Amino acid sequence: MFPNYQLGVLGGGQLGRMLIQDAISLNIPVHTLDPDADAPCKSISHSFTNGSLHDFDTVYAFGKKADLLTIEIEHVNVDALEKLEQEGVPVYPQPAVLRIIQDKGLQKEFYRANGIPTAPFELVNNKSEIAQHAASFPFMQKLRKGGYDGKGVTPLTDPANLDKAFDAPSVLEKFVDFEKELAVIVARSTRGEIKSFPVVDMEFNPEANLVEFLFSPAQIAPEIEHEAKRIAELVAEKLGIVGLLAVELFLTRDGKVLVNEIAPRPHNSGHQTIEGNITSQYEQHLRAIFGLPLGDTALIQPSVMVNLLGEKGFEGTAVYQGIEQIMAEPGVYVHLYGKRFTKPFRKMGHITITAATLEEARQKAHFVKNTLKVIA
Repeated sequence: MFPNYQLGVLGGGQLGRMLIQDAISLNIPVHTLDPDADAPCKSISHSFTNGSLHDFDTVYAFGKKADLLTIEIEHVNVDALEKLEQEGVPVYPQPAVLRIIQDKGLQKEFYRANGIPTAPFELVNNKSEIAQHAASFPFMQKLRKGGYDGKGVTPLTDPANLDKAFDAPSVLEKFVDFEKELAVIVARSTRGEIKSFPVVDMEFNPEANLVEFLFSPAQIAPEIEHEAKRIAELVAEKLGIVGLLAVELFLTRDGKVLVNEIAPRPHNSGHQTIEGNITSQYEQHLRAIFGLPLGDTALIQPSVMVNLLGEKGFEGTAVYQGIEQIMAEPGVYVHLYGKRFTKPFRKMGHITITAATLEEARQKAHFVKNTLKVIA
């Protein structure tokens, strides 16, 4: 479909790996850059470059060889992307969008400036400034830059006990009394077309602060579904993003929907779309950045996604214990990320379970979670 059109992807992790799997169907050659010499994308990329995503010269040189650039992780050198954009290389999502999303403080100010509902917050430059907000405790402290997959976040409940506080520029976000954590994947194309996937809800591993189970569709009232999609599409429109935007939301106990965080790329909260929806999030991202009509996002069947995390107490060459038992079950789809080594809570893969009803998929998902273990 796109002869000799070279797509560059910054990041070579599992998101890029699944993006390549859909790019192959569209005959799009994909070239990846990643600091890990054994990154999951290495074995299936058209070409693979081992190098830093933060180094200006490395990112610039990589981008000059591409006809179009995208990302699978937002922590990249934006200065290099801006120069490439100025020189005529299309970069989606746009560098200006990445600047906002890389900084959680700018994110929160963007929400406030654009009337997007979010939890009340304060910005601080260091640990010593936190005590100035003693009257407003408790907070969730989030590093403005560099946080990822539950890292860079810590609860602060007592201004007299700040041992765990980060001594760096941060957001202090008021605790939210929420009933559910929701997510919406929304796509916006180069044509300005916008489409959302059905809302999902998530259960988190409390120790690792990572998604453990994801349920599609979310068990919420139709008016909450409508409001979550409205907010997600408003964020995408106000940003002017081209590509995918994952919008994570809180549903409060009094029925409000608040934006928690956003990610400008395919996301853990959209893995189940590969089997559960007519169009996967990865195909949708490609459609958006190449200016193709966006695909149908409707559900095929209810689904549950289980993140496959490395077991506590194990570090070394990965062994997938119980994989034969779960693969004997109908409607169970295994996605391993090509990571040779496991360690506690490392994302090693995910399993999607589809069924005629969400309850049936949920029961089978618990069987999968209790049976499949990544050990060493």
